Amino acid sequence: MRADVRQVADGTYLVHGGHTNWVILTEGDAVTLIDTGYPADRQRLLDSLAAVGGSPQAVTAVLVTHAHNDHLGSAEHLRTEYGTPVHLHPAEVPHARRDFLQQVGVGTVLRNAWRPGVLPWAVHVLRSGGTEQHPVTSPQPFPAATGPLDLPGRPVPVHTPGHTDGHTVFHLPDAGILVSGDALVSGHATSRVRGPQLLPGMFHHERDRALASLDVIESLAADTLLPGHGPVHRGPVRKAAQQARERAV
Repeated sequence: MRADVRQVADGTYLVHGGHTNWVILTEGDAVTLIDTGYPADRQRLLDSLAAVGGSPQAVTAVLVTHAHNDHLGSAEHLRTEYGTPVHLHPAEVPHARRDFLQQVGVGTVLRNAWRPGVLPWAVHVLRSGGTEQHPVTSPQPFPAATGPLDLPGRPVPVHTPGHTDGHTVFHLPDAGILVSGDALVSGHATSRVRGPQLLPGMFHHERDRALASLDVIESLAADTLLPGHGPVHRGPVRKAAQQARERAV
């Protein structure tokens, strides 16, 4: 299957891969790639770059919201094959190297197998290489200075811990867009809810911190949400964060 590429604004694309999204930001011939999907999404990833007039060689940097296997899948491939730098929050850098792993384990999944959607999701994870480890050998932290990164789209990294220690969302203030990774999603294969929500609790390293990070998201001025899972959500992100908080209680 080919990736589903949706243009949401000038130079901004949300791509639906195999149960996980990534975002492409373009500026002239240059590209910023936010997340990379599952390992098995690699051809979809390459196809999505071509669909927007880009290429792997055009990717100035890979930005990673967090180092789970369904977001990190092809980051090391791009780094080794094309010399593309891979950037994460400093707290997420050792996670990307696999110095440790903050990801739901097989035992937890099995204990939750009775929940709707969990078994089909688990089968998809296995088929997509979601249990494989593809560490980034030399991940790089974002620059220490706050504000926009000097990359296509000028994304602003904002630390939103909880899902993992270094989870980061990317704010595009001029476009009114928030790339939210797994800190705030609009759907998931294991959720019967549609619309803004937190992922089910088993996916968070620290659910209380993930819930608290909704306060950070609520403070960001944006009216378009590009989540790591689910479709684009249009409407004030402030209200989306509030709705997710209410649903999580």
